[in-house]
Amino acid sequence: MREGRELCYFWDSLVAFTLREAQIEVLLGLRGGASGRGDDELEVSWNSSFGRMTVREELRGPAGAIAKEKRQRSERSEPPEVPLSGRKAGPSLHMAPGLSNEKKTEDGQSSRENSIHLCNPHLEKMKEDILYHFALGTSTHDFPALFGDVKFVCVGGSPSRMKAFIAYIAEELGLGSPGGDYPNICAGTDRYAMYKVGPVLSVSHGMGIPSISIMLHELIKLLYHAKCSNITIIRIGTSGGIGLEPGSVVITRQSVDATFKPQFEQVVLGKTIIRSTNLDEELAKELLQCSKEVNQFNTVIGNTMCTLDFYEGQGRLDGAICLYSEEEKLQYLKEAYDSGVRNIEMESSVFAAMCNLSGVRAAVVCVTLLNRLEGDQISSSHDILVEYQQRPQKLVGYFIKKSLGKV
Repeated sequence: MREGRELCYFWDSLVAFTLREAQIEVLLGLRGGASGRGDDELEVSWNSSFGRMTVREELRGPAGAIAKEKRQRSERSEPPEVPLSGRKAGPSLHMAPGLSNEKKTEDGQSSRENSIHLCNPHLEKMKEDILYHFALGTSTHDFPALFGDVKFVCVGGSPSRMKAFIAYIAEELGLGSPGGDYPNICAGTDRYAMYKVGPVLSVSHGMGIPSISIMLHELIKLLYHAKCSNITIIRIGTSGGIGLEPGSVVITRQSVDATFKPQFEQVVLGKTIIRSTNLDEELAKELLQCSKEVNQFNTVIGNTMCTLDFYEGQGRLDGAICLYSEEEKLQYLKEAYDSGVRNIEMESSVFAAMCNLSGVRAAVVCVTLLNRLEGDQISSSHDILVEYQQRPQKLVGYFIKKSLGKV
């Protein structure tokens, strides 16, 4: 890559951008019908039938050869695109490549380190980065010293659940004492809670897409400033199941919206942007194998429907407002099941989209608290629900132990 060139990769289901900082303003002004090639070998095309802008920059030298090979491989593996309105299956996986460095191990073998990729050239110009909702900042905290050894990040809605998880994983890894206390790194704020033991970071994200989105922006920047590499992020949580016995664990293949499309839609500067919500397939398979080895509860890989609210958006009959019939509700949930959906929650779509853009290996592991085909209210006893909520923790804890060679 030529010196001084800052590239930012955006891989979306309908949008694929490869930008230089200096070209961002130009691209924001593009409209339908524009196409051409500039002096710096920037290729821009607009496909009006798909509503898609594709931007590619042809690099020279080794970096160009690698980029070209990746693009050709991706194009060979992807099915022809169809307009969004006609989509039935999801788009193929588009993940930001991250930043890779090869290192030699003691036996002379090559090992690849994948670091966090930030799609924001403006951060390079900032003297200080304040992670406001974490009560952390680059001028007040030594991020590499505090977080540089992190390899696994587990996120979940409840602060108490994430504190319980850090205590559990500390005991599993032999890094803590029974009943030991783990301080909240974000004690200066009441927005989120963060705990750390060894290479594991445990962070709460609240409920719903807006809350987890804010947390992920600052978490990804934290990992970047800490110079972390080869990170795996896993969301552990609860959900409503579809066609599964309560207590079943679902490993998400891809997150789909309320119309069963694998996409996350967001409005940025007045324009609607659609991003891919596929998750790491190999990681999902690894987690499923771990569940077989644990052999304590039913685990499946399936699609997860991510909704904007808990009641109407999920077809519940017990909210303050409900203007549809029970028959319509059941028909909708059966359509979801037939499309591959096995559970419903409210965070997975933006989680998958942001991890994709940052080049981070990610997974979603949620337990089902009820079968939505049989009812809407969670009526299991407190003790049973506590045991259910521990199942994703047990599975992910075993995965971490196995990854560290401690099984």
